[in-house]
Amino acid sequence: MAGRASTDPRCRDDGLGWVSRALFGDERIALTVGVEPPAGSAVAARYAVVPSVARARFLLPLGAPRVTAAALLAYNGLRPATIRLIRAALGVAARVGAVDRAPFPVLTVALPAGLHPAEVLLADRLAALLGGGARYAACGVRPPDPNHKPTLQLFDGAGRPRGYAKIGWNPATRALVAAEAAALRELSGVAGIDGHPRVPRLLAEADWDGRAVAVVEPLPPQVRRVPAGAAPDPVALLAVARRHRPPAEPRPLAGSPFLSRLTAEARRSAATTPGGSRAVRAVAALTRRHGDVAVEFGHWHGDWVPWNLGRQGGDLVAWDWEHSGPDVPVGFDLAHDAFHRALVLRGEPVAPAVARMAAALARHGARLGLDLRRQRLVVDAYLLELWLRAWRLADAGAGWNRRLHPALLDVVEQSGD
Repeated sequence: MAGRASTDPRCRDDGLGWVSRALFGDERIALTVGVEPPAGSAVAARYAVVPSVARARFLLPLGAPRVTAAALLAYNGLRPATIRLIRAALGVAARVGAVDRAPFPVLTVALPAGLHPAEVLLADRLAALLGGGARYAACGVRPPDPNHKPTLQLFDGAGRPRGYAKIGWNPATRALVAAEAAALRELSGVAGIDGHPRVPRLLAEADWDGRAVAVVEPLPPQVRRVPAGAAPDPVALLAVARRHRPPAEPRPLAGSPFLSRLTAEARRSAATTPGGSRAVRAVAALTRRHGDVAVEFGHWHGDWVPWNLGRQGGDLVAWDWEHSGPDVPVGFDLAHDAFHRALVLRGEPVAPAVARMAAALARHGARLGLDLRRQRLVVDAYLLELWLRAWRLADAGAGWNRRLHPALLDVVEQSGD
């Protein structure tokens, strides 16, 4: 056991261990770093652990320089400048086989004689689902987090991207992967119509050793991320909300399916966390303040932020639909975008981020049919929606986002004073 612990990365408690367990959890797989696999086993794949075992950031496939280079260069136009430069330099080196010859630790995947790779190796199983063309996989490595999902970039032998696989490995992440797959299925007929952003197609789904896996079409190679300071696109936001349907008739908040869900979730949260009782009171206050306000309800992307949006030519492209859902007040995506630009990109606390969100709704809300009363409803309802999302993730094992809890409830309660 001591020998195995020193060479099998699945025994580690860091990011490399987390990813290794998610991808190679079957005990029949012999997984070693720095040593040869057991005698009699057949090597199925080798990966460079970049830059080191202790600071692993990538698992890059070896033995196919064009694939290794593609794994570093794919989607590079979407990455921050510093990371883009590092990956570009490594990609150029990989094309001439330098990564294969570099002194990176090597992770070896080996199987007992007679065991077919597609029985136990996720990349091979997904290759079969994609028609046999994808055979190589690359994986990013980051510190373990119950809310993060290991992701595989899938390539054919020529280095052409074939798919992007997300792996849900615990209750929280399995639910997110399933939600994105459902959203992409529903969006297959409306994306690109009447201002709706283009959406990657869902290529395959699999239940794999207790994991939920969704394979999404690669993003177009020419796509470039929307600049962080770009103005919101109300036409696209309305297209996402309406999904090629006529505008819905505004309905009062009171009696809406949205408020019923919010009420039920707040009550469930009260059974699992002390903050839940505050959420129950906040939903009741929301009903008192805005119950008679009629608003249009529709779908939302659920994580509409610059880093999930890009442009290919004149077309808007949107990805990461794992928080998408129906029956929310139109304007939630605008609120989410403004709030997270402040919270994440500017590093502001919750209260100033809420003020920026309210300002964005005042500036652009009229194009979404939001007068002042509806804007206030959207602000208050969105904050509760976001807190309940944080609770759902925490309750499913992801842990609390300390930037949002309890600060969101503090702001909600202050707004009702």
